Amino acid sequence: MSMQKRMIVAVSVATVWTKPESPRPLDELALRHPVEIREWLKRMTIDDKLDLWEGNRIQTQILYGTNVLVVEELDDWLKVLIPQQGTRKEALGYPGWVPRCQLVTEPEAPAGSKRAEVRTAQAWLYRNPSERSIELSYLTSLPVLDETEEWVKVKMPEGAGYLKANEVRLIDGSLIPESGEGHIGRGIVEQGRRFLDLPYLWGGLSSFGYDCSGFAYSMHRYFGISIPRDASDQAKQGTLITKEQLEPGDLLFFAYEEGKGAIHHVGIYAGDNRMIHSPESIKSIEIVDLSSYKLAKEHCVSRRYWS
Repeated sequence: MSMQKRMIVAVSVATVWTKPESPRPLDELALRHPVEIREWLKRMTIDDKLDLWEGNRIQTQILYGTNVLVVEELDDWLKVLIPQQGTRKEALGYPGWVPRCQLVTEPEAPAGSKRAEVRTAQAWLYRNPSERSIELSYLTSLPVLDETEEWVKVKMPEGAGYLKANEVRLIDGSLIPESGEGHIGRGIVEQGRRFLDLPYLWGGLSSFGYDCSGFAYSMHRYFGISIPRDASDQAKQGTLITKEQLEPGDLLFFAYEEGKGAIHHVGIYAGDNRMIHSPESIKSIEIVDLSSYKLAKEHCVSRRYWS
């Protein structure tokens, strides 16, 4: 890993593959620039989606405008580390392979540190106020160049573009705007509710599809809380919470062998003995009653990151 080159994601969502050989022919839509993420997801059958996990094909995803470190090159592929996504796999960030065409050299950052972050489920990025360019995911964040009442001009990986002012929130430096609620944990649950019925996607980390830990990671990130990318790592950090101490926004972890084996799932406690989570490839984000939930006996630990 002697080479380290900073680059930036130039497609709406870049899928991070385990190896350059991991994609199947049907994944070609996810390898392009521009990527066709909605069509790719639409064309996959349940078996195709299950194979993303069973075939160990996908590691994670990265949103448009995210900085990565390139540590290896192989033909049309680049191996990257994602500093925003903490993992025990690699100290510098989550590792995996991305098509070369989906990354560009990091542009010079504009003066100032204000950023526009998408706060709606999706938002269109415009080349100019009358020409749509790219459909962006929730939490996509881009540097601000200028502001009007209706539009926010942003620095794109390739040039400049416009976002509708009512679809983004402005973040200055590392400050995250207040949730408007006294209880951040409840705010995490309320953000999660916005994505009820969104189909699960193994490795998913965008509002086009989340996996269980990607859902927990993203709902925390809305409040400026950085947690590890994977459930097995999330379960080892944060504050340990007993069953009696549970509050909305706490994370519930589930392990094989009735809680004694490897951790394989995470959900967000929603209060009143309920949990909101992104369950599995055959389902969508849902709220379940923990007393009747099929994995109830596998609950092994709970953690809090929001206070």
